[in-house]
Amino acid sequence: MKCPCGCGRRIELLLLAEARPRWSLTIDSRRRPTLVPSIWLEGECRSHFWVKQGRIVWAER
Repeated sequence: MKCPCGCGRRIELLLLAEARPRWSLTIDSRRRPTLVPSIWLEGECRSHFWVKQGRIVWAER
């Protein structure tokens, strides 16, 4: 996925059970994704957010 801040950075998240760190993906009945835990990027954009029911929820700074 691309970073939702608009910086254009490509984000790759590991979903394999044996991977560390690892994210869990669930899809609800309306086909909206939720990812756990949050996504925290270091570097230039420094985004920190959750994907909950298909929406981006930004962490407070």
